[in-house]
Amino acid sequence: MIKVKADSIIHVVVATGEWGQDGLRYRRHRLAEFLASDPETKEVIWVCPSSSRHTAPFQPITDRMKQLTIPDVLKSKLFRFGRYQDMFYIHKLSPLLEHLRQEEKKGIAVCLWYTFPGFPLLSSLFEWKHIVYDCSDLWGEPISGNHNILSYMRQRVIVKAENRIIKYAHSITCSSQYLHDQIKKRLMGEPKDVFTVENGVEYDVFAKSNLPCKEDVLEGREGTVLGFIGGIKPKLDFDMIAEAARMRPDWTFLFVGPDGTNGDPSFQHALKLPNVIWTGAVAPEEVPAYMKLIDVGMMPYKQSPYNQAVFPLKLYEFLAAGIPVVGLNLPSTERLKEKDVYEYLEGDDPALFVESCLKVISKKDDTSYRHLRQSRAKKKDWHALFTNMVELTNIKENA
Repeated sequence: MIKVKADSIIHVVVATGEWGQDGLRYRRHRLAEFLASDPETKEVIWVCPSSSRHTAPFQPITDRMKQLTIPDVLKSKLFRFGRYQDMFYIHKLSPLLEHLRQEEKKGIAVCLWYTFPGFPLLSSLFEWKHIVYDCSDLWGEPISGNHNILSYMRQRVIVKAENRIIKYAHSITCSSQYLHDQIKKRLMGEPKDVFTVENGVEYDVFAKSNLPCKEDVLEGREGTVLGFIGGIKPKLDFDMIAEAARMRPDWTFLFVGPDGTNGDPSFQHALKLPNVIWTGAVAPEEVPAYMKLIDVGMMPYKQSPYNQAVFPLKLYEFLAAGIPVVGLNLPSTERLKEKDVYEYLEGDDPALFVESCLKVISKKDDTSYRHLRQSRAKKKDWHALFTNMVELTNIKENA
């Protein structure tokens, strides 16, 4: 690899929301931190939509990262279409473009990373050394799996914006093979580098945590704990979980994370059961402490077009903690099925879900299997994955 001198590259990362929004750390956060940690990086600029307006154009995140927010047209979610329509954001990019032009005069190379298909015009407003589209979701599909007239209109707007980004990107990376195949179809034979780089894990954070267990959240309950940790969203099958909870009143079904269901009645209904517990949002650094409560990591996703594309962040985090996992309706993970490591099934049958959990519970504390689970996760450390991504995209050579 060609070496570039220190502090010689600026990376602009287009993201879905403000850095600390909802308190969760997604793939894009880890990517930005990885880029910022590189000695050759001068700074990372996190460009994102926001429902708020800030007085200063840039807000600091760390000493090598800062944020530029692009205010939505109005606060209502109905007006988020402005993120994909040029006329609503082009003038709001002026502070960024002026800053980049000044840095370019100093010999600084500037690279652009799209992590969602917002602000597509940005790809042609500056002479970028390299543009990467890191595709991690089927953005046009509703997360709940339910379509209506508004969702179809939203889908058309987002797909059109995404097609523009695909056109201008020099390299494309995808978090699942399904997304890779979808991008290839949309390229219609056009030669362009498209790579699959699945989600990973901060291995040491979960495998070597010394944090004390958060036993108080179980409210005195004993026995087997099935846990989900992350954003609680309509892509999860709460009805199936409620039925499973009724079948196994001796088990605790623990949800850890912010409620992003927008009042989904099926989630509220499940929470009425005495063995379904929700902690609310927790700080990212505390997640390993909650992991220590869990006997089986559950990933109970619905059958939907959106979930066809998902490669869940939590899979390798559970395994790094030595915990067996049961996943539903996540075809990107089916090939990873392994006895007493990861059970995979499709459908919404609570009896089959309970049966799969019983399969892995018997060996949950077996030392050899804990080591096996951790060995699978250790190969997927974020640093190694992003190092590979940078090499695949040739971003440094082009800078």
